[in-house]
Amino acid sequence: MSWGTELWDQFDNLEKHTQWGIEFVEKYTKFVKERSEIETNYAKQIRNLSKKYQPKKNSKEEEESKYTFCRAFLTTLNELNDYAGQHEVISEDLTSHIITELTRYLQELKAERKSHFHDGRKAQQHIESSWKQLEASKKRFERECKEAERAQQYFEKMDADINVTKADVEKARQQAQMRHQMASDSKNEYAAYLQKFNQEQNEHYYTVIPNIFQKLQDMEEKRIERISVCMKKFADVDRQVLPIVGKCLDGMTNAAESIEPKADSKQVVESFKSGFEPPGDVEFEDYGQAMKRTVSETSLSNTKESKEKPGGKTKGKLWPFIKNKNKGSVPEDFSHLPPEQRRKKLQGKIDELSKDIQKEMDQRDALTKMKDVYIKNPQMGDPASVDPRLTEIGQNIEKLQSEVQKFEGWLAEVEERMPSKSDSHRKSGLYETQNSTTVSNNCAQDRESPDGSYTEEQNSEVQVKAQPIPTPTTTTEFDDEFDDEEVLPTIGTCKALYPFEGHNEGTISVAEGELLYVIEEDKGDGWTRVRRNEDEEGYVPTSYVEVFLETNAKGQW
Repeated sequence: MSWGTELWDQFDNLEKHTQWGIEFVEKYTKFVKERSEIETNYAKQIRNLSKKYQPKKNSKEEEESKYTFCRAFLTTLNELNDYAGQHEVISEDLTSHIITELTRYLQELKAERKSHFHDGRKAQQHIESSWKQLEASKKRFERECKEAERAQQYFEKMDADINVTKADVEKARQQAQMRHQMASDSKNEYAAYLQKFNQEQNEHYYTVIPNIFQKLQDMEEKRIERISVCMKKFADVDRQVLPIVGKCLDGMTNAAESIEPKADSKQVVESFKSGFEPPGDVEFEDYGQAMKRTVSETSLSNTKESKEKPGGKTKGKLWPFIKNKNKGSVPEDFSHLPPEQRRKKLQGKIDELSKDIQKEMDQRDALTKMKDVYIKNPQMGDPASVDPRLTEIGQNIEKLQSEVQKFEGWLAEVEERMPSKSDSHRKSGLYETQNSTTVSNNCAQDRESPDGSYTEEQNSEVQVKAQPIPTPTTTTEFDDEFDDEEVLPTIGTCKALYPFEGHNEGTISVAEGELLYVIEEDKGDGWTRVRRNEDEEGYVPTSYVEVFLETNAKGQW
């Protein structure tokens, strides 16, 4: 069966079918890729499992290897590790023998298909153009015949009219002859175009299209053959590792068969046998005198040992709690803190993010005004130069807003678990008042520190204090205890205008466009002290940054 003869009029359907064939190859390639990833992940998990249960050096498990079942288990772990390696081989073979080849073949297949359909469309356009020329010549021939007929009728009418001059009759006759000649020429032209079109149409449907469709058919059959080969390789990849997998399984079976219960029982005797004789009979003694056992050191020594062992075990079990005290990084949701302190920390984080959002919005408003100025006065600058920065600020705002929503969710969760929500809201309001830009005369911090200053001595003093149960009168002190341990407060922000490496001691490297917190102004030496996070701070050249100081900065801390 040939596509060129059987499907000569199914150009569009063949185009869809071949495109579906390419999509099928892509789907099969994706299937093999996912299978390869599964094999890789499975091998990784098997290796991790084998490693997890390997006996640790200088541990009790290593000493237990003298038992046959422990040695069998160790052998099983080693064989399992080799078993995982075979799955890695499967993944590598699938990638190299199928995925890579199909990916390259797909590019060739797409290019070949595109070339064939380009030739097909070109042939179709040619035959359509020839048909249009035939139709045009046919209509022209029809029009000229009608014009000749009308001219002949006009001549006959003039010839029959006795009132018309001979000159007018001759003129009408010549016009009729001319129209007849034009009609004859149009007829000949139409006949020539018809003959040409029939030849081209015959060549199109019996030579050109069959050749193109035959190439498409060959291409499609090669694609199917390639899929068949890949499917066979897909199975062979597994089959090739089966002998080694079988050896791994045989090794596990042999290890299991090597277990000797009697030998292990004998080993237990050899490990724990004391060599003492069992206690003798108790002698009868006179009433009132202390009982005296037959001399046997075993009973006494075993009793002492039994009393000492539990204490040792109890002491040994203390290490997990000691280990838990060595905490790592602070959780992002402050779950390590008591509820009230956790709520304050979350609220403070939300306020900090809200300030950052406001700063970004202020910068966006300033850039928008600058853009409007550039639009009204093009000589001052290019309005398009502001767009990248506006886009970046918009992305920063979206990111900060998502962070705020995350912390607000944690805050809502904490407040729901609080014993009294009204008391929590009151404390939250007090916390917000302490951190607001405009310092209220009624807040607790004003009463403790009228100038609102934040000193290192206060911070160190609070760190030494014990952690009392928070009450309305000690809210400020307890809140300070869980504040960030920073020597200097943030007095504003700055944006890096140029990149700075910061190789010298005391400096900090910054990237162009990076936003940092200002903790100390330039004191005339050309350096500004900035902070990136709780752990990174240092000096940068003042000329390298654009500083935005907060109004009444000290009152915020």
